[in-house]
Amino acid sequence: MTHDSDSASVLTRYVAAVESGDEQAIRDRFAEEIPPRRDPGSSTTRAVPRRLFITGGSGVLGRALLPLADAADLALRAPARSELDLFDPAAVAQAVRGFDTVLHLATRIRSLDQLDNPQAWRENDRLRAEASRILVSAALAADVASYVQPTVTFVYPQDRPVDEDTPLAGAPAIVRSALVAEGETARFARSGRRGVVLRLGLLDGPGTGNDRPNPVLGATLGVRDAARALLAALTVPSGIYNVCRDGERVSNRRFSEASGWGPRH
Repeated sequence: MTHDSDSASVLTRYVAAVESGDEQAIRDRFAEEIPPRRDPGSSTTRAVPRRLFITGGSGVLGRALLPLADAADLALRAPARSELDLFDPAAVAQAVRGFDTVLHLATRIRSLDQLDNPQAWRENDRLRAEASRILVSAALAADVASYVQPTVTFVYPQDRPVDEDTPLAGAPAIVRSALVAEGETARFARSGRRGVVLRLGLLDGPGTGNDRPNPVLGATLGVRDAARALLAALTVPSGIYNVCRDGERVSNRRFSEASGWGPRH
């Protein structure tokens, strides 16, 4: 499988800017690919999408999100792994037709003791990089209006307070595919549609393997609050947003102000 020349050059420049640590280059790159944030109170804020296509519906985030989305009377499709091969462009293109939003939640997250073992994360890397590219291309062709991509706050430096404008030099190898997924979201938004990246703190709660917040990586988030954030992401302008608990090293101010979301757990 190959990228078209435009999307390949976008990803190359975006990831190069991130890995260079050049703050201005990162801002310029993302400003080019994603429209500026609008005032969340503006009359131009878009209506909440009603038809959601969700990958990873049986995963930790999906299991938390689906009941909330159903309660909100949203039309959902969350195919199981056996029902849809996310690496088959034709199958994905057919699957996303008729939906106004795609949420790409599929991952293969390993335990924290595997952080120094890149080989253990290869399947996760494929889902974040290759599957994201296929999904974005399919969503663009199908006239999907919104695309939401959760990634992680672990892309930031670990030695100081950070926000979305902090340079990302030296991101660990296991999270570089998250940056590629973010670049694909930028490609989607470059078409004039809504592309939202949520950088989530380390999850805790049912199914996560963490019964309580684990501050080892600088930001934490209850899985139920993460699910609420995914729904809130359907209302915010294109951009990158941190989603974590209040008062941690990673600031959640941008997302809280844009969406009205706040942690409850």
